[in-house]
Amino acid sequence: MAGKGHLPSAVVTGVFIGKAENRWANKPPSAIRKHSVDGALTIGPEGFAGDEQADRTVHGGKEKALHHYPADHLAFWQHHFPDQADRFVPGCFGENISTMGLTEDTLCVGDILTLGGATVQISQGRQPCWKLNAHMALDSLAMQFQRTGFTGWYYRVLESGPAHKGDRMAVIDRPYPDWTLRRVIEARFDPALAPAVTKDLSTLPVLSQNWREAFAKKAQGFKEKTGPRLKGS
Repeated sequence: MAGKGHLPSAVVTGVFIGKAENRWANKPPSAIRKHSVDGALTIGPEGFAGDEQADRTVHGGKEKALHHYPADHLAFWQHHFPDQADRFVPGCFGENISTMGLTEDTLCVGDILTLGGATVQISQGRQPCWKLNAHMALDSLAMQFQRTGFTGWYYRVLESGPAHKGDRMAVIDRPYPDWTLRRVIEARFDPALAPAVTKDLSTLPVLSQNWREAFAKKAQGFKEKTGPRLKGS
């Protein structure tokens, strides 16, 4: 569990980048398909050099520079979708970073971590969309991501630098130990969130502006219609 007493660390077991591609008829391009890189990559203000995001309105930018998905969850997906078990491997969800030992339960929003020669900060969880379904050919995957809270998370880059597979990531500061990633992610997708929690998250300074605005809308009674995002409809 998260807390200030023990700050977790893990070895980076994979780094991944990709280019925008036209993958699906009558659908916008995507860079969700990533490939593994063994050598050092430069981390700049908007992520790994050579990595692309097709739709910059919802992906990438300084608040979502790098996506981290814990390989800890892969066994769950392999069990849940046994006929496609061999497809659930590091990098399969379009993440940039894969590790074992760092999860939504052991990390908090606002945590600051070393990553090779760079320093990064957790800014928000992932908001899954239909491209996960199309990429993995599983129509319910985005909904299952949201339901389980196994979404992974994003970083903003505080200090640029090189990083590669085999580097150790370590939490070096935890300004908000009460706000585990799991708690924040579950709150983001909870249609009946308590007003006090909504208010607190709408003003949490380390949370990305996008998610703070989403919580502010919740406070005003807004309820998202998830069909367009989760199903592409």
